[in-house]
Amino acid sequence: MTALQPRQAITFAVYPTARGFGWAALASPLHPHSGGLVEVTKDKNVVCLRRIEALLEHLEADTLVLEAFEPRNSARTSRIAKLCRALVSLGNDRGMNVCIYTRKDIDVCFSTVGARTRYEIAEAIARHVPALAQRLPARRKAWTAEDRRMALFNAAALVFTHFRYQAQHVFDEMAGSA
Repeated sequence: MTALQPRQAITFAVYPTARGFGWAALASPLHPHSGGLVEVTKDKNVVCLRRIEALLEHLEADTLVLEAFEPRNSARTSRIAKLCRALVSLGNDRGMNVCIYTRKDIDVCFSTVGARTRYEIAEAIARHVPALAQRLPARRKAWTAEDRRMALFNAAALVFTHFRYQAQHVFDEMAGSA
């Protein structure tokens, strides 16, 4: 007889871009689940929302993580901010834990491993998740646009930031009850 293993909670992050979105799903910092890129050409918010909802359903994600998108915290376009607001509503309607982190939160998280730029953060993620190493684009030149694959690494950075802040919260609670 085999014992049933409990389902692992999945943390799912989305990083919307002008061309679609990148996403990453992890069960824990040591257990990457999956990730990818989705390109959209028409009705971007409607199609992105539909595709993200399908991913959430398929993965049975428990937590949705986004980068701050409101104008006071971000330079994201109004279309992407509108999509992110719809994603927050979708997550809340599904009873998910929805977490939003600023770019500064991500930078603080990865500064502990010496990563200061988006590309250095992507390199740190690729070292930690070998399955992503082959998807790491070449370092961006000042005169070139950011490679679309960076959206995948930006989403993964959000998940790792979430895990760091959740762990810190647990330690803070333990210290408060001592």
